[in-house]
Amino acid sequence: MTVTSSSPPLPDPSAPPPPGPPDHRGEPVAARAQLDAAATPAGDPVLELRGVRAAYGRLEVLHGVDLAVHAGEVLAVLGPNGAGKSTALRVAAGLHPPSAGDVFMAGRRVTGAKPEELARRGVCTIPEGRGIFPNLTVRENLRMATHTGVRMADIEERTYARFPTLRDRRTKPAGKLSGGEQQMLSMARALASDPALLLLDELSMGLAPLMVEQLYETVRTIAAEGVSILVVEQFAQHVLNVAHRGAVMVQGHVAMVGAPEELRESLGRAYLGH
Repeated sequence: MTVTSSSPPLPDPSAPPPPGPPDHRGEPVAARAQLDAAATPAGDPVLELRGVRAAYGRLEVLHGVDLAVHAGEVLAVLGPNGAGKSTALRVAAGLHPPSAGDVFMAGRRVTGAKPEELARRGVCTIPEGRGIFPNLTVRENLRMATHTGVRMADIEERTYARFPTLRDRRTKPAGKLSGGEQQMLSMARALASDPALLLLDELSMGLAPLMVEQLYETVRTIAAEGVSILVVEQFAQHVLNVAHRGAVMVQGHVAMVGAPEELRESLGRAYLGH
């Protein structure tokens, strides 16, 4: 699941100091402050891709992508299969190196930064396929999040308050959960670190419509709590109900950006490549 960029961390003499001691939530204070800068009067987006190109071998799949996620915003990146949506997210997450263009976090250039460096800046990714440990129990999966400094008791309290179903499944192997429960677990583990920016890839994959609706209501709640969210989704219906803006990608380009009500009328043409 995890593919690490081979690019070295970007030397940045103006970069802030390493994360300080955890605050009362177990969150590195200095790390969160770096992305909280997006909420200052300067108005820098929490995440910005500028002219990003990316390739797999000789095949270029992103052809100059521009995207921006603002503080507290849900940005839905939509488009047909093969449009380049997930590759754009992987570039933003530090999981795939761009061949051109730049990535900025709260106004700071982070092009080429590794996923662990971005995590220290407050970025958390939930990949396609959920990225849980199927042979570990729900509780053991949650324990993996304690490396951020958050106490296990606090992680469990927050998880079971948000996802009550997981309380009854806490001793069950994660691989035995339903698809929706696995996605809940993946989200709970990601949220344990109180991220400033959450990157979601194909949240609805393989799930029943009712479960998808419930999960996107959780996304709405998370955004209302101040987390900025970029969500890549092939199926637009549910995500547009919670997104503040949407961007439609077609063949490696951003074809249009706008409010959900503006996009609904144009999605059919975009998906057909017109």
